[in-house]
Amino acid sequence: MDAGAAFRVGIGYDSHRFDPDRPMVLGGVHFPDAPGLRGFSDADAVAHAVIDALLGAACLGDIGTHFPPGEEAWRDADSMELLSRAVALLGGEGWRVGNVDVTVICERPRIGPRAAEMRAALAGRLGVGAEAVSVKGKSNEGMGWIGRGEGIAVCAVAALMGGG
Repeated sequence: MDAGAAFRVGIGYDSHRFDPDRPMVLGGVHFPDAPGLRGFSDADAVAHAVIDALLGAACLGDIGTHFPPGEEAWRDADSMELLSRAVALLGGEGWRVGNVDVTVICERPRIGPRAAEMRAALAGRLGVGAEAVSVKGKSNEGMGWIGRGEGIAVCAVAALMGGG
């Protein structure tokens, strides 16, 4: 990295309750055998956490600032499209994604068997290779609201390079 280049790190978090009447989408990947998540958009908690990590790293607010819940334009929105919009916003400010690391905390669905698909889907929207995206699933070992199977939580970390 040259002396004039900047490097930033951001953290994102999202959580949603399960909603059996909705489809489950995480990181742009459909999980047909799992209940969906309750939310105003498609409730893709992985995409939401990544968006917040990216926007936080660039000091550009959060997902609610750019895509306010309750605003009809974002009802049932494809969160991966929102991720693409966030990446474009970052690009306009001179930032590019270095890497992203995601941890999905849930008892179900199992993330490991689908992690490679999620990495590829996220990488395509982030403009990086799949080797720059990590997706991991962790159990909450039966503890708390996640352990009781009421929903999921996602933590994401993103590194940006460049800067305006």
